[in-house]
Amino acid sequence: MKKIILLLIIIVIGVVGYFYYEKNDIKDITVTKVKKVDKIDSMINNMSLDEKIGQMIIIAYRNDEVDNTLENSIKEVKPGGFILFSENFTTYDKTIKFIKDIKSLSKIPMFISVDQEGGNVQRLLYLQDKEVSNIPYMYDVGSKNDLEYTYNVGRVIAEELRVFGINMDFAPCIDVYSNVNNTVIGKRSFGKNAEIVSKQGIKLANGLRDNGIIPVYKHFPGHGNTSVDSHFDLPIVNKSKEELMKLDLIPFINAIKEDASVIMIGHLAVPKITGNNEPASLSKKLITYFLKDELEFKGLVTTDSLEMGAITNRYKEEDICGMAVESGVDILLMPTSSRTCLNSVKTYIKNGKINETDINNSVKKILKLKENKIKKDYDEYLSIDYLNSKEHQKILNK
Repeated sequence: MKKIILLLIIIVIGVVGYFYYEKNDIKDITVTKVKKVDKIDSMINNMSLDEKIGQMIIIAYRNDEVDNTLENSIKEVKPGGFILFSENFTTYDKTIKFIKDIKSLSKIPMFISVDQEGGNVQRLLYLQDKEVSNIPYMYDVGSKNDLEYTYNVGRVIAEELRVFGINMDFAPCIDVYSNVNNTVIGKRSFGKNAEIVSKQGIKLANGLRDNGIIPVYKHFPGHGNTSVDSHFDLPIVNKSKEELMKLDLIPFINAIKEDASVIMIGHLAVPKITGNNEPASLSKKLITYFLKDELEFKGLVTTDSLEMGAITNRYKEEDICGMAVESGVDILLMPTSSRTCLNSVKTYIKNGKINETDINNSVKKILKLKENKIKKDYDEYLSIDYLNSKEHQKILNK
C-alpha cells in the first residue's frame, strides 16, 4: 500500500512539474548552450578600426620591387589588396619575387589584382623575358557568339594570371557599346547588344571564377554611352533610370542574378537619377538605394581608380574616400594616398557621417570572399609553362 501511495505521489509531482515547466517556459539549467562565434566575426572583433578600414583599400605602387616606401605603407595601412600595373611586370623571376614580397607583409591574405581584359588592356604583355598569350578584344570575342569559346578565353586569362599568384581580375567589362564616339570603352565591350554583352560577360566571368580568379564586373551603371574619358574628366549620362534599364543596366542585372561577387562603380554622372552631377562612385542614391536596395546586389562594391581625373579634379583628397564609403562603397581602389584615405574614412566616422557598423559589414564581406575564394590557393603559383602554352594558343585560335 505504501509503495502504491509513493508511486502516486511521484506521478502527481511529475504532472504538476510538467505543467509548471510549460507555463513558465523554464529552461533545463543543466544544459548550457554556447552560441558559436563566427570565425570572421571573431577576427573583426579583434581588429582595430584602422585595420578594418585598411581591408577596404586596394593600393598601387608603380615600381618593380618592394622598397622601404611600399613596405612601410603596407605595414602601416595594412591594405586589403594590391593592384598590379605594367611597371610591376618586368622579368618572370623579378615579378614573382615582387608579388611574394607583397604577400609576405600581410597577415590577412590580400587581393592581388590586375586589369587583364584583353585587347589594349593587358598588363601581362609587359612581361619582358617570357611570351604570354595575347588575348583578343572582347568585342571580337563577342562577335564570335560562341559561349564555349568565351568561357575558355576566361580560363586562359585565369591560368596565366595564376602563374603569378594573382587572384582578382578587374574584368569583364560589361558596358554596352552604344556610342560610336566612345573612346574609353570601345572594343573593350562585348558588343552593342545588351543580351549578347550579358551572356558573353557572364560566361567570361565564369571562366575566370571556375579557374581560381575573382571576376569584377564593370563599370556600373554603364560606361558604354559616354564620350568623355573618366581618366581625365567626368562623363555625364543623360538617361533616365527607365532608359538605362532597357539597355545599359541589363548586363549588370543579369550578373547580379548569377551571384556576382564584385561590381565596380564607374566615375560617371547620371543626373536624371541623382538630381545632380555627382559621380556614381560617390552617390548614395546610385550605390545604396539603387544597386544594393532596389537591384538587391549583395556582393562587394568597388570604386574605379580614385586617382582618376573625374574624381580628383572635383573633390579634395581628404574627402574622397570618406564620401565613397558614406555612399555605400566596400572597396576603395587606388587612392592617391592610402594613409590620407584611411584618415578620411576615420574622420567621416568621427563626424557621424559613417556608422562603424557599416565598416564591419563591408569588412565581413571582404573577409568572407577571401576565405571562400583565395585562401586555399593563396600561395599556389601555376607553372610558367602555362604562359602562351600550345593549349592556350589552340583555344584562342579556334
